[in-house]
Amino acid sequence: HVQLVASGGGLVQPGGSLRLSCAASGDTISRYCMGWFRQIPDKEREGVAAIESDGKVHYVDSVKGRFTISQDHAKHTRYLQMDGLNPEDTAMYYCAVEWHCTAPTTARAYNYWGQGTQVTVS
Repeated sequence: HVQLVASGGGLVQPGGSLRLSCAASGDTISRYCMGWFRQIPDKEREGVAAIESDGKVHYVDSVKGRFTISQDHAKHTRYLQMDGLNPEDTAMYYCAVEWHCTAPTTARAYNYWGQGTQVTVS
């Protein structure tokens, strides 16, 4: 089955940018619906953005205009470009995939998860 590795997190100042990567092995990531999620302690994991296998993208309102999903088919990797970061974006970020996009930005709709990568805006 597909395995995911998320990377690219770090510490950035408000207004700065980071690019997260989600690399897949064991299968072709572009075949899947993929979502980016984030979680802070004692809070539920929340959806941030998602991309369907046909390239259709979804963004939650809080990140529209600031975050962008892209993909590199050759590298089996999808990215989350995050611009205009603010302290409220601080969280552990996760990528996840599922065969069907039944609920693209809903965590419980996904079964395959990568490990998290920490994003801190301060």
